[in-house]
Amino acid sequence: MAEEGMRVGVLTGGGDCPGLNAVIRAVVRKGVQVFGYEFVGFRSGWRGPLEGDTVALDVPAVRGILPRGGTILGSSRTNPVKVDGGIERIKDNLAGLGVDALIAIGGEDTLGVAQHLHENGVHVVGVPKTIDNDLNATDYTFGFDTAVNVAMEAIDRLHTTAESHHRALICEVMGRHAGWIALHAGMAAGANVILIPERPFDIEQVVEYVESRFRTRYAPIIVVSEGAHPIDGQMQLQTGELDAFGHVRLGGIGQRLADEIEKRTGKEARATVLGHIQRGGTPSAFDRVLATRFGLSAIDAVREGAFGTMVALRGTDIVRVGLEEAVKELKTVPPERYAESEVFFG
Repeated sequence: MAEEGMRVGVLTGGGDCPGLNAVIRAVVRKGVQVFGYEFVGFRSGWRGPLEGDTVALDVPAVRGILPRGGTILGSSRTNPVKVDGGIERIKDNLAGLGVDALIAIGGEDTLGVAQHLHENGVHVVGVPKTIDNDLNATDYTFGFDTAVNVAMEAIDRLHTTAESHHRALICEVMGRHAGWIALHAGMAAGANVILIPERPFDIEQVVEYVESRFRTRYAPIIVVSEGAHPIDGQMQLQTGELDAFGHVRLGGIGQRLADEIEKRTGKEARATVLGHIQRGGTPSAFDRVLATRFGLSAIDAVREGAFGTMVALRGTDIVRVGLEEAVKELKTVPPERYAESEVFFG
């Protein structure tokens, strides 16, 4: 299976994140230089193999991309499972292009499609990518460390304004179903309250923390995941729009909290939404190294014919797990981790 002259396809799906280019570079460098493979880049996630949209992927193509955020292949949230005959079309296109194996770099949605393809006889290896760090089969995903560092720096800067103006400042960070970014960034930057999707918050308790903080002549900083919500559901936060994988577009929790805090305390509150700033820019050293190791391990898996697997970090080792295990359930913040951060609330 793993002879020289083998053609390997590479694609990146879902939201972009820092470190994707480092994975692509490692896959190509080792694949070409050590194994003598040829590579085909697919553009825009699953749209690439679905429409046969390819780009040359050789050693010159990956020069200088290690420090670049985003992905040179482009990405999308195209879901071929929802397209009539989508899986068959991908199989036909791969066969037509002479692609013997496919490396899919993405989160639960992208890897779910990879699992479908594997069940349909396509040689697939997965690389985990989620900026939210919420894939269950791996200890960490690349992009997460960068996002946390960006959020931490932002919160550090908010402290000075909060205290100068004696107002509550709310920083909304990424995290649809999992509060890892909020937890780590909030803990690193000394936030006074951290609100995460896993633990619906009591607005009265939040206001109490805010007021106790004001009483000490300091100003409160609240870090909130975009997916956080109150216990009694009195604050409607979703836009109602769905993407191709059925995810609701979230938005507005930071602003809603600011309004609520102003109303209940009579003190000024301002919300900052970090949004895509967390996704962009150059990856941290941790993320560059992790992404590179994932890439090297992914091409080894192809070489060894270990299809239907995903590379993952366990402790400090890169291991392989079944694709089905990777997409089985989300990794959310456990109560004991949240309890650690609660010590510093108020």
